Amino acid sequence: MASFISLQEVTKIYHMGDVEIHACDGISFDINEGEFVIIVGPSGAGKTTVLNILGGMDRLTDGKVEVDGKDIGTLSGKRLIEYRREDVGFVFQFYNLMQNLTAKENVELASQICRDPLHAEDVLAEVGLEHRMDNFPAQLSGGEQQRVAIARALAKNPKLLLCDEPTGALDYQTGKAILKLLQDTCRRKRMTVIVITHNTALTPMADKVIHIRNGKVSQKEINEKPVPVEQIEW
Repeated sequence: MASFISLQEVTKIYHMGDVEIHACDGISFDINEGEFVIIVGPSGAGKTTVLNILGGMDRLTDGKVEVDGKDIGTLSGKRLIEYRREDVGFVFQFYNLMQNLTAKENVELASQICRDPLHAEDVLAEVGLEHRMDNFPAQLSGGEQQRVAIARALAKNPKLLLCDEPTGALDYQTGKAILKLLQDTCRRKRMTVIVITHNTALTPMADKVIHIRNGKVSQKEINEKPVPVEQIEW
């Protein structure tokens, strides 16, 4: 059976004047549908570049990326926009919420741009915020704001959820709660979830772990029995 995600010798080169920066240098890996995957590595290793390429936010320089049978590198600009709207949900470190909109209205923004959205009220209830729908971001804690951001991503009913350091701005207990939500979402919805982090202590919770260093894959691990995030200490 073909992999849901396949990266084959992916290279991304940025040019700064006469200097070439190899953010990705021949990265290859496969991910199956419904897997919870952690991409781990130090700052500047190339993790976010990989995520941006997978999410259609950046173009690769060379190689091949396929997601659910689509060759991302060959999509036209219009098809790439459709891919970002329909197939991918994004969760970032700093929430990126509209401050002048309520939690419900922030989630409805995502619902308005895709073909088969979920109801804002339903996804906010899924993340435990049914009682905070009419609050503005400034009235919410950091963990609650990140839950809104996750609800916004889930409202698109995406096949792939990409999370860039989703607990980086949160305290320990709140971060753990967010990771549990992501892990539970993956299991319940059979959604493919990719989390990038520098925290190697989180790797036991993943089905698959991909280590990236200096733009290359340095190690790949498969956890036969991923542990619930509640059992992890860091």
